[in-house]
Amino acid sequence: MASWNSVPLEVLDNVLGWIAFVSWSISFYPQVILNFRRKSVVGLNFDFVVLNLTKHSSYLIYNASMFFSSAVQRQYHHRYGKNEMIPVAANDVAFSTHAVLLTAFTLFQISIYDRGNQKVSKTAIAIVSVAWLSVAVCVFVGIPKHSWLWLVSCFNGLQVAMTVTKYIPQAVMNFRRKSTIGFSIGNILLDLFGGLTNYGQMAVQSIDQHSWVNFYGNIGKTLLSLVSIFFDILFIVQHYVLYPSRKEVFYPNFDVEEPRDIEGR
Repeated sequence: MASWNSVPLEVLDNVLGWIAFVSWSISFYPQVILNFRRKSVVGLNFDFVVLNLTKHSSYLIYNASMFFSSAVQRQYHHRYGKNEMIPVAANDVAFSTHAVLLTAFTLFQISIYDRGNQKVSKTAIAIVSVAWLSVAVCVFVGIPKHSWLWLVSCFNGLQVAMTVTKYIPQAVMNFRRKSTIGFSIGNILLDLFGGLTNYGQMAVQSIDQHSWVNFYGNIGKTLLSLVSIFFDILFIVQHYVLYPSRKEVFYPNFDVEEPRDIEGR
């Protein structure tokens, strides 16, 4: 089994990992609090919440399997080498668990609060159905062959696909409206900071092990941060550069525009 060569780097790895966890996790709460205060979810994109639950559920399955399953770990070491560290840390499992719970709670709020005329689109239902059907096929193929690493990688791939999908509607909406009013830039800044510290954690591990296997050995985590950073930068450019003229507008009444604040994560 691989172990750390440098205690300071191990400490730095843990610090960066938990900073990423805190940054990403905090971004879930403004929407939950806003829904509670307004007793309404009008303006919140239901498709985003549904896609996000699929994304975080599949990511939790991958992280928990990689972190706790000795069978998955054995196949990982067999493929990438016994000296390579498992590319999933405790903070990854904690973040995934927290994300699933908060996203599920947001869906619960959707079921009990005023929804207006909003509903989940047929497109989102179709995407989620195809996604889970695909991983179901992977389960039926992987279990008989005991291909545990390949199987959990299917869930990893699913969460990456959902990550890409969930950001697109917000970016398109900003472009069409030529405005980012109602979309929280604070959430995006937290998301960007979490993504950068996540990459920092992976880099520290690679430096200590003198190997970059954990970047392509956990391609889902690598792509997750890359995709998140790309869209975060896009949103920042939209907010501060492309559509800055209306960014100072403030609506003290939460019933106007504000429900769209946390559509990004």
